[in-house]
Amino acid sequence: MKRLPPSVKDLVSEYKNRKSEIKRRLEDFRAVQDAGDEEIFQELCFCILTANANALHCDKAIRQLKENGLLLKGSACEIKPALKGRVRFHNKKAVFITAARKLFKRGGKIAIKGMLDFKDIFKLREWLVDNIKGYGYKEASHFLRNIGLGRDIAILDRHILKNLKTYGVISKIPSSVGSRKIYTDIENKMREFSKKTRVPLDEMDLLFWSIETGFVFK
Repeated sequence: MKRLPPSVKDLVSEYKNRKSEIKRRLEDFRAVQDAGDEEIFQELCFCILTANANALHCDKAIRQLKENGLLLKGSACEIKPALKGRVRFHNKKAVFITAARKLFKRGGKIAIKGMLDFKDIFKLREWLVDNIKGYGYKEASHFLRNIGLGRDIAILDRHILKNLKTYGVISKIPSSVGSRKIYTDIENKMREFSKKTRVPLDEMDLLFWSIETGFVFK
């Protein structure tokens, strides 16, 4: 049997150390499927903010908007102050949040769950990319993972790409993963690496993220 390179063996060892914590986090994500429409919409907005921004800062901003009642009712002008200094392009992202809210509002309430009832997760991701302002493949994948639907998709952020290069899955980090071809090509390579290491794809994402940051978040 061909032996894995030492760096990959170290990765598998690190996975064993963090496996329980990672699985608990993924269970938290899957539990969101039983949550209400407003909580799922909150995750959708969180992923709008995370593009080119710190996830912890984005989480704080979303929580503040929710506490102040602005996430569901605030205008873009009212939302902007909570985003300023925490996320990049805060003016645009405030507009993106209000646009998403308009898309999913029915009879004065958020009705998102029925609109996400796709049996094919990849078609659902395409729909999100096409219909949610501020979403590319990374953001759409991030959202789907955060509501428990990310078992077979990858979130190709800078942490993940850096580690994919480190472990030889990709030869270089592309300047952009915005196109469908580039994203899915790298995602397929990561999927094969997942099979090789026996680290499930969704767990590998959190493993790489925790290696870079020191903790498991979302």
